[in-house]
Amino acid sequence: MLQELTDKKASAEKIAQKLVKNSKLIDDVIQGVSSEDPTTKFKSAKVLRILSEKRPDLLYAHWEHFAERLSHKNTFLRSDAALTIANLASIDKDKKFEKLFDRYYDQLNDESMIAAANLATGSEKIALAKPHLQTKIIGKLLKIDETRHSQECKNIIKGDAIETFMSLYPSASQTDKKKILSFVKAELKNSRPGTRKKAERFIKKIGLSDGK
Repeated sequence: MLQELTDKKASAEKIAQKLVKNSKLIDDVIQGVSSEDPTTKFKSAKVLRILSEKRPDLLYAHWEHFAERLSHKNTFLRSDAALTIANLASIDKDKKFEKLFDRYYDQLNDESMIAAANLATGSEKIALAKPHLQTKIIGKLLKIDETRHSQECKNIIKGDAIETFMSLYPSASQTDKKKILSFVKAELKNSRPGTRKKAERFIKKIGLSDGK
């Protein structure tokens, strides 16, 4: 298994499929994340994220590994852990995420825009898996302007947040809907074309083509 992780040409998808068939190999891949070899390190993390999408139940016992990785010095490993945890939220019967909530959302103010953007994306799965946290999650995403990021980076993160809001809006409370709508309307004039188009698509999707 470790030999495949060191091979740049080896498919992370295929390695993940092997883990589904033989879950005893998961420990080897988790150890691979700590490797000094960059290929092994990053491929191992990718394999685990793919596995979390297909069979989150196989990784739930390793929750603490991903929770600890939220504080990793490497940006990719931090942000990748956030996406993996989002995938595990659907089977979080022990409410581990609730205990991790504040530390998880600290990443919104991470020094890396990528980490914050991945968090905004992963928030969709978490909020849908844990409806009782939806208002708190929406509240966090509405505060992007309060983060340390440059304006251009904030614009990118806002685009990811808007996509998450598209999924959450139908089930949101009336109060949250008003807040979301106010946020999205403000981005109809966003200087970043991609974010502006996402805002326009959101408005159109909920039937307010004129933005009013």
